[in-house]
Amino acid sequence: MNDLEVVEICAGAGGQALGLELAGFEHRLAVELDHNAARTLSINLEEKRGILPGMIVKCGDVADPKIWRPSDHQNVALLAGGVPCPPFSVAGMQLGADDERDLFAWAVEQVQSMRPKALLLENVRGLSMSRFAGYRQHVLDRLREFNYVGEWRLLEAWEFGVPQLRPRFVLVALQEQYAPYFRWPIPQRSAPTVGESLIDLMAADGWEGAEVWAAKANKIAPTIAGGSKKHGGADLGPTRAKRAWAELGVDALGVADSPPQPGQTFIIGPKLTCQMVARLQGWTSEHEWEFTGRKTSRYRQIGNAFPPPVARAVGHSIAAALRETGEPRKRDTNTEHDPIYRALRDHGDYMTATQLIQAAGLEVEAPELERRISILSRDFDIDIRNGASPTAYKIGEFKAFTGQDDHQRHKRFLQHRAKIS
Repeated sequence: MNDLEVVEICAGAGGQALGLELAGFEHRLAVELDHNAARTLSINLEEKRGILPGMIVKCGDVADPKIWRPSDHQNVALLAGGVPCPPFSVAGMQLGADDERDLFAWAVEQVQSMRPKALLLENVRGLSMSRFAGYRQHVLDRLREFNYVGEWRLLEAWEFGVPQLRPRFVLVALQEQYAPYFRWPIPQRSAPTVGESLIDLMAADGWEGAEVWAAKANKIAPTIAGGSKKHGGADLGPTRAKRAWAELGVDALGVADSPPQPGQTFIIGPKLTCQMVARLQGWTSEHEWEFTGRKTSRYRQIGNAFPPPVARAVGHSIAAALRETGEPRKRDTNTEHDPIYRALRDHGDYMTATQLIQAAGLEVEAPELERRISILSRDFDIDIRNGASPTAYKIGEFKAFTGQDDHQRHKRFLQHRAKIS
């Protein structure tokens, strides 16, 4: 029996899955909404091992108890997931808790019933911004209530050998027994260039320009944007990213079906194939991974993935902690991200601006306080009392979906399901 079993939610096409398995974890369950990505997982986690389809991979809404029940997987070693990014992405509206795709808070709540030894959730850099300070604080506070020690860390994919910028904001939480043994992986601070990574694939069909092209593609790639079903076909990102790709000799206005052919010439440079994009995400020929679906679907699966080398590095660190390897150290990182949120929450009643500024230990004027409260109100109900006395504020419920039967997420999810990815 493997003592490092993992339940993975919002598993996508398996970037995190592959990385965790290379770190020694074995999947008990993987849940994914998109049927093409679920098929990709099934091929790689079930068929290649001779396991019957549906034994490990479940396709459907991860919050639907008909798909799986978290309480059936108590005491698993690791609960992991790459929950949807659009609620926090700077490329979107950053609706956070008010976005029907937000499952971060819901995933954290599953810790209470599942009691995994460790939790690993990853998302985009946007979640690290001040906009979500209260959201992050709420997550850490809930984990502390469940007797877990949690910590956020921004990891750069290129520091783990991935030839791409791709920052990811990662939450790791462990039961108090194991937390002192956890240490974030040490970055190697080097990555091959785009040219070094792809020269063999560019030359695969005999294109004579591969070496010259590789010499020009002498930097790591900008962040690959997988996009979503709400937008058009496959391309490598917004306008700014396309300019960066052009400087590397890559045409970012689409994805090619095959490598460049002998005698072929380009104004900007060749387009990348899905296989090339996978290479830039950290998939290598050493660990074959088959992607299913049409080209656009395959590209989105690859482009939205957690790079396997980063997942592997974090997985190794979690595995070492669960086996209590090394010297324990004091680790209580439930740090304060939003003093205004903490002051309102700890007080539990109405607070005037003067009281709130004093309790939060801040030196700000009233307009700045109002701005911060306005930001906080996007994720929490804030009751503002006006009248003869000074304006006062009281924090109410967290707006995010955490499993409530009457939450607006259910209706919105059904309305937009075809475009959720």
